[in-house]
Amino acid sequence: MNPTEADAWEELARHSKQLPALSELVLDEQRTANLRHTIAGCLFDFSKQHVDANTLRILDRLAAECGLVDRIDALFSGDEVNRSEGRPALHSALRGGAADPTSGKEIAAVRRRMSELSDAVRAGQWRGYTGKPITDIVHIGIGGSHLGPELVVRALDDHKTTHLNVVFLANIDANDLHKALAGKNPETTLFIVASKSFGTLETKVNAMSARSWFIERTNAPQHIDQHFIGITTNLQAASEFGLNPDNLLPMWDWVGGRYSLWSAVGLPIQLALGTDGFNNLLAGACEVDQHLASTPFLSNVPALSALLATWNYNFLGAGSLAVLSYDERLTLLPEYLQQLEMESNGKSVDVDGNAVNYHTMPILWGGTGTRGQHAYHQLLHQGTQAFAADFIVVREDERGLKEHHDWLLANALGQSKAMAEGFSAEDEPYRDVAGNHPTTTVVLDELGPRQLGALLAVYEHKVFCQGSIWNINSFDQWGVELGKNLAIPIYEQLASNGHASDLEHRNDPATQGLIDYLRSD
Repeated sequence: MNPTEADAWEELARHSKQLPALSELVLDEQRTANLRHTIAGCLFDFSKQHVDANTLRILDRLAAECGLVDRIDALFSGDEVNRSEGRPALHSALRGGAADPTSGKEIAAVRRRMSELSDAVRAGQWRGYTGKPITDIVHIGIGGSHLGPELVVRALDDHKTTHLNVVFLANIDANDLHKALAGKNPETTLFIVASKSFGTLETKVNAMSARSWFIERTNAPQHIDQHFIGITTNLQAASEFGLNPDNLLPMWDWVGGRYSLWSAVGLPIQLALGTDGFNNLLAGACEVDQHLASTPFLSNVPALSALLATWNYNFLGAGSLAVLSYDERLTLLPEYLQQLEMESNGKSVDVDGNAVNYHTMPILWGGTGTRGQHAYHQLLHQGTQAFAADFIVVREDERGLKEHHDWLLANALGQSKAMAEGFSAEDEPYRDVAGNHPTTTVVLDELGPRQLGALLAVYEHKVFCQGSIWNINSFDQWGVELGKNLAIPIYEQLASNGHASDLEHRNDPATQGLIDYLRSD
């Protein structure tokens, strides 16, 4: 249903005009206790969200009126929740949090094959064509086939249990290719090509260039199969590329790209962390799956996150979400969440094909640590736009440098306190800070596989719950196709030596003028 037709939606609109200031609400100790929840070694503190008990009561009713319980049941039961593509979204099954659509056969078989491959490479048993063990892994993918694995490998570098150097190549930019291949020895480099279709432009071009790089330096095209692994559903295209069928791992239609790090797409994670580390990542996510399926919404971390985000965006006017990670290891978290949230819920048509008459996903952005305080925090505190923020911190001093860690934590808490309470200088208005900005603080006991798995799964399910409330499909992304399709004839013009007159008539003068300029000597 259209959420604006729910009685609770109208009541929330009225209630938003009567709410006490956040600086008053945070003084209530019982309220603070009620808005703090733990799961899988992570504390989610919602006490600095701009809500009172009445807000939560109405939000809970909104969830009921929008049928959120039934939507969650449908997700875990394997119903076609991705209606525009006629598919379920069963990424939770990969970590044991939902029914296995392969009847326990394919998922288990792929997990065994992943362990065999990673164990062989890590132990030096998988060797290059000259008999030398592998030292470098170059993972080639983009979007969902890249962002999750790179985030996890970088964030969990302290948990790495191998000598292998794992790097990621995503952008079609030649500079990214050059950086990924610089200093690599083709005799000891293993490439992983991850693409569901094996036809994604960036991945296809980068994989072809990597193959050319290997052949030019080895003159051994017959040994490509010892240096390339494929993760795809298009086995024919992978074979035509030159990959050995024994070196292919499948992807399934019921796993969307941005939800796929738990699948064979996570092979570089398993190569870096080992099977136990990868299993712990899955276990943390599974705890969240079970929590979502069984916990009342006002104590349910992902569902409550979605309800509070809806309140912030649709009723308090927060036009952006700042993800502020006070840990350098989580530098890529905002980029990962940009795809997860904005590609999932950046929709203007609901599941029934109707144009929505309410705002859906706001802009998500962010950065790390105190560096942001010396950059964009000025706008956050004294700018004119409403926003919400998520602070991510790690409780454990994992470097043994208590002074550094205490200052880092103090700054995170100080920033969230300032955003909530604000500041007023009677005779110096230029120092005034409005406050009243809603924030959530997430405290990881440590930055380990279990905690990171849980954190990412919470955001995944938040996206689904919020999409359910908005009555949109969180699992398709048709909007990204248009620009990619338009790039094809433009590329043909740029690549041609002469004038491609049969293509030029398709372009507007502004685009054609840029093409002509880029082709000029």
